[in-house]
Amino acid sequence: MKKYLIALFLLLVPIISYAHDMVPTYPVLRPSYMAGVLVTEIELFNKRNDVEYYEIAVFDKDFGPVPFVSSFKIFKLEYLKKVKVEIYIREQDKDRAVYVCSRSRAPESEKVNINTGITSMICSKFKRN
Repeated sequence: MKKYLIALFLLLVPIISYAHDMVPTYPVLRPSYMAGVLVTEIELFNKRNDVEYYEIAVFDKDFGPVPFVSSFKIFKLEYLKKVKVEIYIREQDKDRAVYVCSRSRAPESEKVNINTGITSMICSKFKRN
């Protein structure tokens, strides 16, 4: 009986998982300083002490890639630090671009042990006017 109570207790205890944060939840595309190009800004916060590299991507409604430009697509973000990233999308792609996502990445030197790591991916949906 005691074993069952312990097992039940362990099932009821919430499991804490750490990921990274990305805001805003609904980024707005606005005109940039370049004709025919829209821009938005996202902010990332690293709450994972085991990951320092992140990747940015823009996707359509089916999670197919949408072309975009940023100062960096893969970047280093230290534990408990923030970074702001500007994302530029062609105006002709604005209706295709639905999600902007950030994903944790292991450095190339650690890809051998990728099965032991956990990847976190967070997506925000572009706000439509």
